[in-house]
Amino acid sequence: MEDRGEEAESEDELYEVVNITDYARRHQWWSRVFGTSTGPIAEKYSVASQIMMGGVTGWCAGYLFQRVGKIVATAVGGGFLLLQIANHSGYVQVDWRKVEKDVNKAKKHLKKKANKASPELSSFVEESTEFVKRNIVISSGFVGGFLLGLAS
Repeated sequence: MEDRGEEAESEDELYEVVNITDYARRHQWWSRVFGTSTGPIAEKYSVASQIMMGGVTGWCAGYLFQRVGKIVATAVGGGFLLLQIANHSGYVQVDWRKVEKDVNKAKKHLKKKANKASPELSSFVEESTEFVKRNIVISSGFVGGFLLGLAS
């Protein structure tokens, strides 16, 4: 019986337990394809992988922007066309003086809000500019991919 126990222990030593989540974190697929470099987060991946990731995400964003933009433009244009047809047919009567009054009121309200929101907006623009400067490679890949996505 003791021989069997020693044999079982030696079999257990032959197998190594591998934690798959740790392995996946250390061995990402783009690291095998493009290689990795060390340093800050902007320089963690090679230039090729940064351009590829930026380009793919940019293309996806551009493609979706194009598709959603077409749908929104069609809906707005179609709605405006239907309102014009309804107006000319006599189904809808528009009080243009009231529309002009409400538009002027909305303009004044927006100007007040724009002056109050300006510090947050300027800090957002500064942070965005700094991000783009720090990650120029991935940002340029994103812009190129975005333009390609819009064109496709």
